Parts: sequence; C-alpha cells; structure tokens
Amino acid sequence: MIKSLFKGIHYNIKGLGLSLKSPKLLLLGLIRFVVVVIITIASAGLILVYHQEILNLIWSRPTSNWLIWLWHVLSWLLSAVLIGLSAILSYLVSQILFSVLIMDMMSRITEKTVTGEVQLPGGIPLWQQFLFLIQQEIPRTTIPVLLTLILIVAGWLTPLGPIITVVSSAIAVIFLAWDNTDLISARRMIPFGERFRTLKRTLPFHLGFGLLFLIPFLNILFLSFAPVGATLYYFDENIK
Repeated sequence: MIKSLFKGIHYNIKGLGLSLKSPKLLLLGLIRFVVVVIITIASAGLILVYHQEILNLIWSRPTSNWLIWLWHVLSWLLSAVLIGLSAILSYLVSQILFSVLIMDMMSRITEKTVTGEVQLPGGIPLWQQFLFLIQQEIPRTTIPVLLTLILIVAGWLTPLGPIITVVSSAIAVIFLAWDNTDLISARRMIPFGERFRTLKRTLPFHLGFGLLFLIPFLNILFLSFAPVGATLYYFDENIK
C-alpha cells in the first residue's frame, strides 16, 4: 500500500516534468492553470471575507487566555483549508466549462509521445466521443467531490469533525486523481462499471496521486498538468 501511495506521488511529479519539456503540453497546462488561478482568487477572496463567520460556527473566540492561542492556530489552519477548497472548487468550475477538452488533448499528446499514435474507438464520430467524455464528468468528478465538500462542512459542525474532514479530503483527491487516470479508458468507451472496478483495485495509488492536490497554491499547478502523469501511468501499467 505504501509503495503504491508513493508511486502515485511519483507519477504526478513525473507528468509535470514531462509537461515542462513539451511546448504543446506546457501551453495547454498553462491555459488551465491561468483559468483556475483567476477563479481561485475570486472564490478564495469571497470565502475569506466570511472567514470569521465560518470560524465562529466551529468555535467562538474563547475568553480564556489559556485557549486563545489554540483559537488563533485553528484560525490559520481554517484559512489554509479554505484556500485549498477554493482551488478544488475552481478546478470543478473550469472543468465543467471547458477543461474536459483540454484534458483530453493533453492525454492524446502524451499517448502519442509514448506509443507513437492515439488509439480511438472505430466508427464513432469525434463529436460523439467528446460528448461521451463530458457525460463522464458527472459520475466521475462533480458529484463525488461536491458530496465530499458537503461532508467536510458537516464535519465542522460535529464532534467527529476532524476525522470526517480527513476522510472526506481523501475521498475527494482519490476521485480527482481518477478523473485523470480514467481519461484513456473513457475515450475508448470502456463501460463505467469496469472502470470503477479498476479504481477500487488501485485506491492507494490514486490517493498518492491526489495527495499533491491538497497542498495550497501548488495544488493548482499539479491539477493543471495531472492528465500527463496519469496517462504515463496508464501506459506503464498496460504496456509490458
């Protein structure tokens, strides 16, 4: 399990490294990066405006001098978490608007770099393939991550909040990682059930691949270039 976890981290970093060497991949990744940064700044600004109100829902400012330092630590921790969540929300917004196309293009370029060609399902028009990819975003990314964010907010309001927050974050990054590793399987129109079973068999890898998405600020960079590392992983696992 630990080996698979570090393997996931390795492939995410490896994909970023390859992207920096390829002008096409670098350009596409930077487009995603800039859009996510713009949306993140807007959403983070909105969230931080209501930072105090959110903190008061979790823990009102204590009157005891013995506890005030812990309250300040929680305040800074909450700020970091909110910024991280705003990046994930921004990723989802950009994903819904246009990033499905860019992710697929990045995956195709990487596939051609690795194998020399892009394998596509025969007899299916390009527009139909693209429509299928968009449809996959609903069960594959949007619903799981939004559900996870709801669980995180709910966790803040219960005694099990810290545990729920950690588990929810792990679920979110697993599905964000799968959103990238599933690109080729979805493009080849492999049934959803079969692809989901593959995810269940490789949960430690996807957790490792997604851990870098939890690092504030850097997560935007890794999210932008994640399709490259995910594609490299797919072919390393399937081409022996």
